[in-house]
Amino acid sequence: MNVLALVTDAFGGFGGIAQYNRALLTALAQCVDRGHIVVLPRFGQADRSELPPAVRQLKARGSKLGYSIGAFCAAVAEGPFDVVFCGHLHMAPLGAIIARFLRVPLWLQLHGIEAWNSITRTQRWAAEHASLITSVSRHTRRRFLRFDGGDPARVRVLPNVVDNRFAAGPRPAHLLERHHLRGKRILLTVGRLAADERRKGHDTVIRALPAIIKACPDLVYLIAGKGDDETRLAALAQQHGVENEVLFVGMVEQDELADYYRLADVFVMPSTQEGFGIVFLEAAASGLKVIGGNGDGSSDALADGVIGFTIDPANSDELILAISQALAGHGPDPAQVQRFNRENFTRQVCELTSSHLLCPAARGTA
Repeated sequence: MNVLALVTDAFGGFGGIAQYNRALLTALAQCVDRGHIVVLPRFGQADRSELPPAVRQLKARGSKLGYSIGAFCAAVAEGPFDVVFCGHLHMAPLGAIIARFLRVPLWLQLHGIEAWNSITRTQRWAAEHASLITSVSRHTRRRFLRFDGGDPARVRVLPNVVDNRFAAGPRPAHLLERHHLRGKRILLTVGRLAADERRKGHDTVIRALPAIIKACPDLVYLIAGKGDDETRLAALAQQHGVENEVLFVGMVEQDELADYYRLADVFVMPSTQEGFGIVFLEAAASGLKVIGGNGDGSSDALADGVIGFTIDPANSDELILAISQALAGHGPDPAQVQRFNRENFTRQVCELTSSHLLCPAARGTA
């Protein structure tokens, strides 16, 4: 099977979508039989050493017009192809046109909020022509199906996978010294601080801190991430008298992220609009007690409470209780995160491609 993958970013990219695409393409490379995968990203420059066998990533095309031209050139020059994989709903019309041009099935990936609300007519048209649609969570699948007029059976859940580099270990001494955290209990949130995306729950945690600190005076809330909302959050911490207990550490480099998880006792992110939340898996794999919301894709990452606490993000009493229990060592078992390992993910990818893309019915829809 030869695959043309149209993605926002993958190898050499940053963020959750790039990470998901890398995992999927790596798994897919193990499923193709003497085939190859050609990846065209909009952003990111891949190091050849990180590419799996059978995967080749072309030069990124940042502009929409340049990307569209590059996609058609790749479809003609790099083929033949058996499947077009489209890694984002916003690119679905282009993916559908190329799949119809090549007369091959289209595989569309959904990540989160882009598929929750009203989608455009052309996006709906493209989705209806997809042989397989994979959603990162049940929540995203349910919300997308409100707008999709096709067969729900072809919309399948393919959750994230946790990277093997995230594992429990001792607190890194260099970070304890850097941030003056020796003898402290640490809450951690990892996520962008964007003023137009105030959905991670930083506000909720800051407002809950005074009550938690009464019982745990050595507590520090570590916020990892960068964005234009930091000033407002810092002012909120000062307003609630916890400015000395809230520590903004900025953007964490990928090679230090695993150490930051090991630094903490509890990971907390009571978000309201997570498509899935790969950070929950990373934190749980690192041995942390984990707390997330119960009204979005976080429930999938937390396995409905098996891996971590699922709470109502709007209920401060639930949050305070969950943090107190987690700090005391009580609650769900984060070791259950192993259900999201690479072996399970690869098996799911292979099963989906065999049943939805390589069967005669799928090819007939092209």
